[in-house]
Amino acid sequence: MSLQNLKPIEWKFSERAEQLQSSAIREILKVTMRPEVISFAGGLPSPETFPVDRMRAAFDKVLAENGKTALQYGTTDGYAPLREFIAKSLSTQDCTITADQIMMVSGSQQGLDLLAKVLVDEGSKILVETPSYLGALQAFSVYRPEFVSVEMDNDGVVPASVAAKGEGAKLFYALPNFQNPTGRTLSVERRKELVETCARMGIPLIEDNPYGDLCYSGEPLPKLLNMNPNGVIYLGSFSKILTPGIRLGYMVAPVPLIRKLEQAKQATDLHTSTLTQMAVYEVIKDGFLDEHIPSIRRFYSAQCDVMLAAMTKHFPEGVTWTRPLGGMFIWATLPKHIHSKDLLADAIANNVAFVPGGPFYANEAETNTFRLSFVTVSPEKINEGIEKIGNLIKARM
Repeated sequence: MSLQNLKPIEWKFSERAEQLQSSAIREILKVTMRPEVISFAGGLPSPETFPVDRMRAAFDKVLAENGKTALQYGTTDGYAPLREFIAKSLSTQDCTITADQIMMVSGSQQGLDLLAKVLVDEGSKILVETPSYLGALQAFSVYRPEFVSVEMDNDGVVPASVAAKGEGAKLFYALPNFQNPTGRTLSVERRKELVETCARMGIPLIEDNPYGDLCYSGEPLPKLLNMNPNGVIYLGSFSKILTPGIRLGYMVAPVPLIRKLEQAKQATDLHTSTLTQMAVYEVIKDGFLDEHIPSIRRFYSAQCDVMLAAMTKHFPEGVTWTRPLGGMFIWATLPKHIHSKDLLADAIANNVAFVPGGPFYANEAETNTFRLSFVTVSPEKINEGIEKIGNLIKARM
């Protein structure tokens, strides 16, 4: 029998795999790879902020001085000096975080998957913001939960909505700072009320905070973690303050949960890259982030101002949008009769792209919304692209 005549396998996927869907953003990014397209679609940090020389020097130093350790298997919870550094940076006068509460992960997206593995059963009730981060919805969806949408306004999550809908919930997932996709920030008063509400109802609160350091002015707002370290699970990332290509994030949780998450991670990838962790520690251990993060803030703030000014100039009356205090995103709302997917088709035909809002909703999508990211496009291209979108909206008014 010739091997060339073997019958092809007919792949039969698991029920879980059958439910998987491609990210709407990743599909759009395939189109935006064309050089002529002005893309406001990707939630990508600007390459202009990547400390390439610093990273190269750190990897060289680690390999030269400690290469055999860096290239060996590591512990599941992660490189101890880096975890100790993170613990110290997260601690406050009233709340001490220890290295035992921290586990390094291969990007905070892995953290979301691990949390779902250990906390979510089929049919589990999960509270999410309206709208919410698409990557989290994807990560949780694999485990077939029941999503319950919690109300938001310009001050972030409405805690009363959590109280009204949260009975029996296994967890509440939130992005309190410069939320992806809306750019909204949870007010200090609501932070306290939300933490108290979740604690009273026994709901674990996931605080996903990849953008928290990217405030345009003043100091970052208090973390939910520091208000209740026994009830809040914190996700942090080096993607937005160093580079996403290293795929390095971390989780902070009560020790019993961290130990269970370790077991889940051992079954997934054993441990996060030791070499990467050691190199990142080499970069940040002497205060580099105190110099580097303010430069990112200034750059992103200027980019945001350009886009807001362009939207004010070119978008017609009847369109509204958020005014973020930090981060990377602006959320726009069109008149009800305009579907943002239809507008996107027109936009792509005119070599400009954004992300329609529908996929960011766990339930009852508002199809007249869309997300704009402003950090990777030059000011000239921001003005050109926003003018094109504005003209397309006017044509549909």
